[in-house]
Amino acid sequence: MPTYEYLCERCGFRFERFQRITEDPISQCPRCQGAVHRVFYPVSIMFKGRGFYSTDYGRSSAASGNGKVGEPAEAKAEGAEAGAESKSADKSVT
Repeated sequence: MPTYEYLCERCGFRFERFQRITEDPISQCPRCQGAVHRVFYPVSIMFKGRGFYSTDYGRSSAASGNGKVGEPAEAKAEGAEAGAESKSADKSVT
């Protein structure tokens, strides 16, 4: 049976209850008889198997020559321009 957490809207009391999925949610606080609602939390999801990892997808960015997988093309172009500028600045200093 799943555990559900509830929060009272009137007094702020948090409590948990073991309930079947088919049961109706609790509507009253056990302390003050105020209205309650279920508290939902984000659930972690783990995908297993082929096709769920970044290394399972095409290698087009690795084939471009920089060896960095998953970097956007704009960032690659900016990096190349910055590298060319710094090299030309080094040549002009000497």
